[in-house]
Amino acid sequence: MEQTNNTMIRTLFLMALLSTIVVVVHGRGHHKGAYGRNMIAQNVTYDGKSLFINGRRELLISGSIHYPRSTPDMWPVLLDNARRGGINVIQTYVFWNVHEPQQGQFNFEGNYDLVKFIKLIQEYGMFVTLRVGPFIQAEWNHGGLPYWLREVPNIIFRSDNEPYKQHMQAFVTKIVQMMKDEKLFAPQGGPIILAQIENEYNHIQLAYEEKGVSYVQWAANMAVALNVGVPWVMCKQKDAPDPVINACNGRHCGDTFSGPNKPYKPALWTENWTTQYRVHGDPPSQRSAEDIAFSVARFFSKGGNLVNYYMYHGGTNFGRTSSAFTTTRYYDEAPLDEYGLQREPKWSHLRDVHKAVLLCRKAILGGDSNVEKLNEFHEIRTFEKLGTNLCAAFITNNHTTDATTINFRGTNYFVPPHSISVLPDCKTLVYNTQSIVSQHNSRNYERSPIANNFQWEMFIEAIPTTKKMDMYQKIPAELYTLLKDTTDYAWYTTSFELAPGDLPIKPEVLPILRIMSLGHTMVAFVNGDLVGTAHGTHEEKSFDFQHPVQLRVGTNYISILAGTVGLPDSGAYMEHRYAGPKSISIIALNTGTLDLTTNMWGHRVGLRGEGMKVYSDEGSLKAKWKPLGPVPRPLTWYRTRFATPEGTGPVAIRMTGMGKGMMWINGKSIGRHWMSFLSPLGKPTQSEFHIPRSFLNPQDNLLVIFEEEPLAPVQVEILNVNRDTICSLIAESDPPNVNSWVSRRGNFHPIVPYIGPQASLMCAPGKKITTVEFASFGNPSGYCGEYILGTCNAAATKQIVEQECLGKETCSITLNRAVFNQNGVDPCPEILVKTLAIQVRCF
Repeated sequence: MEQTNNTMIRTLFLMALLSTIVVVVHGRGHHKGAYGRNMIAQNVTYDGKSLFINGRRELLISGSIHYPRSTPDMWPVLLDNARRGGINVIQTYVFWNVHEPQQGQFNFEGNYDLVKFIKLIQEYGMFVTLRVGPFIQAEWNHGGLPYWLREVPNIIFRSDNEPYKQHMQAFVTKIVQMMKDEKLFAPQGGPIILAQIENEYNHIQLAYEEKGVSYVQWAANMAVALNVGVPWVMCKQKDAPDPVINACNGRHCGDTFSGPNKPYKPALWTENWTTQYRVHGDPPSQRSAEDIAFSVARFFSKGGNLVNYYMYHGGTNFGRTSSAFTTTRYYDEAPLDEYGLQREPKWSHLRDVHKAVLLCRKAILGGDSNVEKLNEFHEIRTFEKLGTNLCAAFITNNHTTDATTINFRGTNYFVPPHSISVLPDCKTLVYNTQSIVSQHNSRNYERSPIANNFQWEMFIEAIPTTKKMDMYQKIPAELYTLLKDTTDYAWYTTSFELAPGDLPIKPEVLPILRIMSLGHTMVAFVNGDLVGTAHGTHEEKSFDFQHPVQLRVGTNYISILAGTVGLPDSGAYMEHRYAGPKSISIIALNTGTLDLTTNMWGHRVGLRGEGMKVYSDEGSLKAKWKPLGPVPRPLTWYRTRFATPEGTGPVAIRMTGMGKGMMWINGKSIGRHWMSFLSPLGKPTQSEFHIPRSFLNPQDNLLVIFEEEPLAPVQVEILNVNRDTICSLIAESDPPNVNSWVSRRGNFHPIVPYIGPQASLMCAPGKKITTVEFASFGNPSGYCGEYILGTCNAAATKQIVEQECLGKETCSITLNRAVFNQNGVDPCPEILVKTLAIQVRCF
């Protein structure tokens, strides 16, 4: 039986290798990758331990960066920051709905230039995982599926359904052929070493029963038949058909992943979530750098071969590209924030864990693994090749609150709670996931001195009645079908007659307008007057609106501006999701309830201002703008001009005082604002919105805001964004920085004269330390931007830091008590382990 199984495994492995038949085509990038060499793949295969690239086993550290969520002028900076952060693979989805917005009409221009993005990745010496999908979810509008797909007769998304499979295969084939034509797959000398078909299908497979099973098999066979020459993966797909590799998504795949579904497939982690994406109404989202570092070290210590950060840079959902209720800002808490700036200490602490793991690379890939479980919480995992000096150890303390000391081969190692200590030579502690020895920073939003001299004008949307509407039908039309994803907005209007006896006799008793909606938002008017607004949530799209209204004898008009906030991006049977008003009635009349649902409704898609394109320079000339009035009106367009902010750094607009709507800069939409949807903390989920520098003119810019609520932009600000406040918080018990050692030709040795904890600070390129805002050696507390003195402080600390750091781009301070304690006197000997906190400003 064992021999039969081995024969079968070898046969299946050969099948897997057939999917990676390669031809050798030479090519080189201009930048060197994380290993200090040009990373050009020409042959990609795998076994149960790792991927092989050009016949060599590799450890792969990947980061997701999505090309449509940034701009081409940002791509080089993002990729360079990723490369310097130890990333050697960039992962991206392919976004079907932006590439084929209308059937047969394709767009690969601007920030949709997929080929340009991939070629740039190769220039920076990194590989690519191309997640073709074409369903991607990704908190992206409609999960990446173009709207026109909904209107294909008899279609069922993501099922063994011929119409869907036909269109899916056509798009996947087009993308693959485009990559082949540009010689971007590894066998052609390109950077693409992995490709993904489908996305997290296990979530919904059961909903389609046998059609789900056959669809997965079809998708795998279709992808493999395209002969791209690199392995295909399916994430969160336990039964991924051979030779497709099943991969894990989650926060702790080192412990939650059941593993590859065949012994000859490597363990890949396609999504290590660096935070939680945010929807409107959410409080801030966090995931600590320490927890992410723990998860990375844990996965590699258990034989993992690739970890991908989702996201490494989230970016911005420009225009209407976000999915239902998702904010414009995407994964801002990633190592590179929305603006592409390094979020510290996350960026540096993860850079350091990459270095620590790569110091163990030869042992992990060439040694035999062993695990010694000491108890429920503590274990030691080693990779060792007997008879050589090849040895690496990962000492794990999985207790969430208690530190411990673990003896390993005669040496005691202190291990903080929920942490892993990395020993690349089984002797030297070079990194602990809980001990942050890299720098911190704080993001600053600073009002631009020259960009805020606004002169606002306004243009008010007319409230339509039943006259001259574009379409009439007996009942309100379903909103998705009506809009066809061309706009967020549609008008619904009807009229009805009331006799004197219909109205309540008592003046304090008013009739109630009741609207039951399938989602997402609504602004209601009666006889041209605002009645109120309502909306659903990400969890519950539908809502019930009830509000007293003033009605009159004779003809009354109801006008409803219904809206969507992105299309759904997940779940089964997405083609059967609906939104918009479902039933409308007037209750509490003398004559009872008046049901208006079948009263004949007029419909109009979009806003008048949208049709005129008043957000553009040319279109704004078509509107009659007036000076800002004293009493704001709902559904108002506001425009002004502003000077381009000084400098070259990121720019944002803060929408204080506004409600809900959209914003345009020089005719380009920077997305939706929704300041009136408060989180449980009583604050908007997002207040600042990214304005890419490439959206700005050299001097003068047009800003247009559409606001649904009766609010005016008197508090709106243009801001410069930076992370020029940098900090260090180091304890005497912390390990040295991992960059203190190198491994060459199998020998592990230090490269710095002092091996111990140091506070290191580094400004952004071109900037120097101009001010030391805080410095204390003792027991300070707080965080970067908000440090405070404790009960103990060495008086000379600030002077020492100023002497060492002022005027420099980078500096390091060794934690040496003899330096800080003047005259050899320790001001607080009772504090056994002291901490150095430094905060400086760069300019």
